Amino acid sequence: MSSLVQSVDWLAIAPPTLAAVVGLVVLVADLFVGEARKAVLGWISVAGLAASALLLLPLLDGDRATFCLTGDADACSYVADRFTLVIQLLVLGGALLAALLSVTALKDADKELPEGEYWFLLLSSAAGAALLPASRDLATLIVALEVASLPAFALVGIRRGDRKSSEAALKFFLSSVTATAVSLMGVSFVYATTGTLHLTRIADRIQHVDGQFHTLAQTGVVLTLVGFAFKTAAVPFHFWVPDTYVGAPLPIAAYLSVVGKAVGFSGLILVTVIAFPSYADVWGPALAALAALTMTVGNVGALRQRSTRAYSAVRLLAWSSVGQAGYLLVPIASAAYSKDPEKAIGSTVAYALMYAAVNLGAFAVAALVARTSPLNRISDYRGLYARNPLAALVLGFFLLCLAGLPPGIIGLFAKVTVFSAVVDAGLGWLAVVMAVNVVIALFYYLQWTTLLFRAPEGEPGTHRVPAPITAAIALTAVLGIALSGAPQIVLRFSETGLF
Repeated sequence: MSSLVQSVDWLAIAPPTLAAVVGLVVLVADLFVGEARKAVLGWISVAGLAASALLLLPLLDGDRATFCLTGDADACSYVADRFTLVIQLLVLGGALLAALLSVTALKDADKELPEGEYWFLLLSSAAGAALLPASRDLATLIVALEVASLPAFALVGIRRGDRKSSEAALKFFLSSVTATAVSLMGVSFVYATTGTLHLTRIADRIQHVDGQFHTLAQTGVVLTLVGFAFKTAAVPFHFWVPDTYVGAPLPIAAYLSVVGKAVGFSGLILVTVIAFPSYADVWGPALAALAALTMTVGNVGALRQRSTRAYSAVRLLAWSSVGQAGYLLVPIASAAYSKDPEKAIGSTVAYALMYAAVNLGAFAVAALVARTSPLNRISDYRGLYARNPLAALVLGFFLLCLAGLPPGIIGLFAKVTVFSAVVDAGLGWLAVVMAVNVVIALFYYLQWTTLLFRAPEGEPGTHRVPAPITAAIALTAVLGIALSGAPQIVLRFSETGLF
């Protein structure tokens, strides 16, 4: 009788494992660290996330897999291939930058936020998010999705006695739980028709489902995709985004805008192109329609923001992130029609890397402005160049990257890559919708950019920039400028190796 004991490749699972272990260490250490020294917990968390990201380096020498079925070495639950490593870098890098912003946010909150719990929740969510792209069976995918999501609900509502924060967390929680329940039903349908949860086995068996179960299999495919569509903030699963971003602490809004999206998109890519390639005629048109709807609703929502409304800057970034989600969906939809689906998926990964760097940078500058203008209105950015020239220049650069205009070459390059994927797939109508939305987005990004350089109202004051926020802004700016100088690095780096 063959052994059922699976071997474990500890190096392969090290990045998410270290993030989880550091989270537990911080939670326990919180019991023994005095109030005056709570800041050390933040720096331990930052160091833990940096170490987790560095543990990706030894994995670059080749694909690794673990938790494989003893009778089938190709059916594994955890695979550290190129796609996994790129998404894990994005997730852990995004969590690291959110942690840097959080160090200052917790200090400014003056004990209103429980530090030990905050860092434990952030690290736990990052561990789940890093696990998800490596997951190669539906059970592990759903567990990773929930490990990434459940701590995020608590982080959104972590402000004590803040009604706006509690309401945002409740809305986020209820809508997410509903989407997860629908996904679990889809997974159960897929399992009932194929008899397996491993993605590679599902891809093979779902093609040979008995005719009487064909409708059940189709329903399972559609329902499974719903939970991941929710995480990507695709319309009509987007309604939680603006209120959640406004109600959450700003570093958590930044975290959700990048890491939350990475979780959704990596899950969506895995279930579509690995598990359900034979059902491309089902998910391809559905994702193409979702992409068109998402980018249109997101950009129109951002366009309608009034500059004097409270939290309008965060709301604009929230609606903008919905619009960007539409662009990210385009290449995934194109993979259903393309002769080279790996190239199409690479376009999504390339766009996600660009978006992560510049969007986190924009949130970092927003966190800086929020220290002196807590309502964070767009009008509060008027004359930022007179108060803090470097912050204004960097934010202007980030906004131009998001718009796809020079000198933000990396943004332009990413959009051209997505256009190329959709044209190669023969989806001309979707390319037209995207072009129209790019023009709409230009208006509100340029409007905000020009406001930075207008004459300030009243005397401009200068304010000290905390070191952690300076580090976050500097890291994202250097990354954005470096990639604008050599954008081909992103495309080479985003080769997925999924096929």
